[in-house]
Amino acid sequence: MKRRILSAAAVAFVSMMLNAQQIKFEEYKLPNGMHVILHQDNTAPVVTTGVMYHVGAKDEDPGRSGFAHFFEHLLFEGTANIKRGDWFKVVSSNGGTNNANTSNDRTYYYETFPSNNEQLGLWMEAERLRSGVINQIGVDTQREVVKEEKRLRMDNQPYGNIMTALQTNLFSKHPYRWTTIGSMEDLNAAKLEEFQNFYKKYYVPNNAVLVVAGDINPEQTKKWIQEYYGSIPKGTVYPKNYAKEDPITTQKEVTVTDKNIQLPAYVFAYRTPGAKERDAYILNMVSAYLSAGKSSVLYKKLVDEEKKALQVQAFSQGLEDYGIFGFFAIPMGATSKEVLQKDIDAEIKKMQTSMISEEDYQKLQNQFENNFVNSNSSIQGIAHSLVHNYMLMGDTNLINKEIDIYRGITRQDIMNAAKKYLSPNQRVVLNYVPEAK
Repeated sequence: MKRRILSAAAVAFVSMMLNAQQIKFEEYKLPNGMHVILHQDNTAPVVTTGVMYHVGAKDEDPGRSGFAHFFEHLLFEGTANIKRGDWFKVVSSNGGTNNANTSNDRTYYYETFPSNNEQLGLWMEAERLRSGVINQIGVDTQREVVKEEKRLRMDNQPYGNIMTALQTNLFSKHPYRWTTIGSMEDLNAAKLEEFQNFYKKYYVPNNAVLVVAGDINPEQTKKWIQEYYGSIPKGTVYPKNYAKEDPITTQKEVTVTDKNIQLPAYVFAYRTPGAKERDAYILNMVSAYLSAGKSSVLYKKLVDEEKKALQVQAFSQGLEDYGIFGFFAIPMGATSKEVLQKDIDAEIKKMQTSMISEEDYQKLQNQFENNFVNSNSSIQGIAHSLVHNYMLMGDTNLINKEIDIYRGITRQDIMNAAKKYLSPNQRVVLNYVPEAK
């Protein structure tokens, strides 16, 4: 009885938190097509200014992979009014931090400053958009930086190229078939003019979203935005007509070697719907049920109890056009791939033929409510959620209502998704094994 009372109290507390954390925002468009999102929160004297561009690895030409990620580095080189090498000095000397990241679908740059330097953050991002310097010294310098990053994060890292191997085999037509860091051969072969053309093509205001979140005065912020961004000329936004993939109807198996590993890893991957689709949310819950935490089904069975796997994980990666659902496993001792595959398939079969328990379902709901609250617990997190939801999900207000999608998912939905997307004939099996000595 006592346990039930505590549980009810916990549910009431979470519900109260969710109702209290409604994120208010305002959005509008500048005449040049740039979308603007403002969020005012005066509880702490900080502000994040960020610009997300609708250009990612999938927008690169074949033979020129890595361009979008390259610009994540290149556009810190300098602008018409920020000297080469001064970007980070300006930010740090004014009490700020900055960063950028690239995905298959977009590139995002942001600064977080004390709120008395909001104007500086807005000006710097406008500089990056209006007059980024793309010259040979910058390209040569950042090419070496990216090479070193690739060596550290991928080429010399155990299992570092496993996603490259997976995407190459899961996609054959769509440009998701290469990863964001791309190929060094492609970057080495590119001419300065190609980098300059990429900047002119994609770094235009109507291909970008500006977000300002934190301790702001909205009316003053709007004046600064108009001053710094309003006169930047509108560009051409090109249609994103990517090749469609044919359905996978027969299991495909490939083997890739890695000189940096001693133990093999096995990936069983499926091509799934893009992140906007309701089924993508359901598959996120399928993934969490199978391997989120030490009490999850696969971890408990294969790692904890039967000691068959050193590591096992289900993952659901939602991209804009497609998704990737997969299982990653490293065997323990002499456990074979066939044994791991059989056990994983057995758990999938259970999900396809019977609904998960009410207790497990409630546990999932609690996990996703907690994730939802935590994702918006900082100004940087709120800024990213707002701009991501507008650009890639088509609904800025998902920052407030995305949890309702998860709440609406039933145990029957989970079973149906497992049936629809996780059949053996719909997958790619990747054997990622040590290179022969």
